[in-house]
Amino acid sequence: MSKAFIAAVIQDSINCTGVAANQAANDLIDAIVVELKREGGFTLPSFGTFTVRKTKARKALNPRTGEPVKVKAGKTVRFKASPNLKKAV
Repeated sequence: MSKAFIAAVIQDSINCTGVAANQAANDLIDAIVVELKREGGFTLPSFGTFTVRKTKARKALNPRTGEPVKVKAGKTVRFKASPNLKKAV
């Protein structure tokens, strides 16, 4: 799924211009990102839950050379599908 696909669905759903649908898709994605930053999670009922998780610093291997590399600690987003989504798919 792409942002263009979301904009097309919005455009067909509410009969608006492509520019307005694209802006609505951008606003939706921006709102989700802001909520993830502020609350650390975001839930869409009947779809699933996005959560922010911290990752620890670790050692990895460079696949090209095979030499060890240090990977810094960071954050990642995880998704857990709702039972309704699992049943539908």
